[in-house]
Amino acid sequence: MQAKKSLGQHFLKSQKAIETMVKTSGAQTGDLVLEIGPGMGVLTEALLQAGASVVAVEKDDLLIPVLEEKFEKEIKSGQLKLIHDDILNFDVSKVPFGGSELPRGTLDTYKLVANIPYYITGQIIRIFLEAENQPESMTLLVQKEVAERIVARDEKESLLSLSVKAYGTPKYVEKVPRGAFAPAPNVDSAIIHISNISKNNFRKNGSCEKCEKEFFELIHAGFAHKRKMLLPNLSSLYAKDALSRAFAECKLDVKCRAEDVPLQKWFELLRELFSQEEIIER
Repeated sequence: MQAKKSLGQHFLKSQKAIETMVKTSGAQTGDLVLEIGPGMGVLTEALLQAGASVVAVEKDDLLIPVLEEKFEKEIKSGQLKLIHDDILNFDVSKVPFGGSELPRGTLDTYKLVANIPYYITGQIIRIFLEAENQPESMTLLVQKEVAERIVARDEKESLLSLSVKAYGTPKYVEKVPRGAFAPAPNVDSAIIHISNISKNNFRKNGSCEKCEKEFFELIHAGFAHKRKMLLPNLSSLYAKDALSRAFAECKLDVKCRAEDVPLQKWFELLRELFSQEEIIER
């Protein structure tokens, strides 16, 4: 089966990487796993062998009959549900499994496991971390540079690292060389695992929906001009004297840059700004 460039397909062929992903995910009997883009089904097979029930969402028309033939037994038994859909349009709250549509909220305890196309990595991570029905964990095979940015390996935060850490705990598991795929991509990949996924950080800091919205507005403003210091960047959202007081309360250097501020300091800053009345009109 020829990979489609338009879908960013690079089929995983490394047994070592497959075993590491399944072990890292913790998938076992009784677990429900959502897999994105099963491709030729090598990871799907390993997840099924681990005892998990799998919902696999595949966009490629040509791969559906291949997967239906390969997993005919598992589909008939109900262990595997194969869905022909684009994951970017997929409603996780309405996933059909076991022959019927699950009621809303029954996917509160699913794991997400996937070898995802590089070009939609950010979208997938955002969709599932922000979802009402978040996965309990995410085990993803992504571009190595992206994995390193998510965990801030260089100890410099980014919009991506903060956006992930606000919801869960990311861990860099291991590098997967480009030769582990067919066709081989031009860059190496890496396995990351995001655990402890929840919206608790937002609930602890006020109204969850309001706090979530304000948090992302804050960090986007903070990183709007990377070479500039954080305080002037945030002046597009808040009055300068309010920012100065908030920085002092949070013990933040007025000359710091957004990349130097750890996650909890962002939440401290947000709380302090919430408590002030000098937010400028948006």
